[in-house]
Amino acid sequence: MLCDYHVHTAFSDDSEYPIEQVVQDAIGLGLKELCFTDHVDYGVKLDWDSGAEIAWRDGQPLANVDYPKYLAAIRELRERYGNRITLKTGLEFGVQVHTVPQFHALFQKYPLDFVILSVHQVEDKEFWTQEFQEGRTQQEYNERYYQELLDLTKTYQDYSVLGHLDLIVRYDEQGVYPFEKVKPMVAEILRNAIQNGKGIELNTSFHRYGLSDSTPSRAILELYRDLGGEILTIGSDSHKPQHLGAYIQEGQSLLKGLGFKRFCTFEGMRPVFHAL
Repeated sequence: MLCDYHVHTAFSDDSEYPIEQVVQDAIGLGLKELCFTDHVDYGVKLDWDSGAEIAWRDGQPLANVDYPKYLAAIRELRERYGNRITLKTGLEFGVQVHTVPQFHALFQKYPLDFVILSVHQVEDKEFWTQEFQEGRTQQEYNERYYQELLDLTKTYQDYSVLGHLDLIVRYDEQGVYPFEKVKPMVAEILRNAIQNGKGIELNTSFHRYGLSDSTPSRAILELYRDLGGEILTIGSDSHKPQHLGAYIQEGQSLLKGLGFKRFCTFEGMRPVFHAL
């Protein structure tokens, strides 16, 4: 079964892909299930109804999902296309330790099937602009990134899977930092996730970013397997039509080749297992 569990639409500040077009394209690609996971990044973005003035960047508002409109759109699309594709309601939480209370309140407010926990910023500093890395050695910014993720897995539970776990690799202009140097931290992150019934995702966007390894790396996937991890989702991290569903089948083959037997979809924050 082909499913895409990391999908962004025009409800995300970094996408202009209309949500109904996403559904139509997914059906055309033969996907059987789709989970919308639009962005929420407290700390660097505001809610639409915050009452504060929304900043703009490159013609896009720096705002989180308009939750009522988002949920209403998904309900309407289920009614219209539910006999052709299964649609799930998710969000991608770009969490930082200091924003946990905001995410906890959000999670309590709306019913969700699935939540990706990602670390997109640390100390409200972006990776893609190199603001976070500036003034730090490669060792310092790698360790600081994983420390934030580790601290979150110790204290925060309102999520389903850890998204693109080694995201910092994508924006590391110094090259790939040796995994062995951060392996103890990554192992503790994975143990915490497993102990708390959480999973990780295979994010197939590494193909379009031209990375030399998968996201997360094969070493991390193997470590997760060896520690007993079983909850895995596969997502394209799509923002445009050409991203949607890309390399999902290859992702399934990659996981199977590493010895995994199953992958997951989600229903009401609970994993549903499918054979690879």
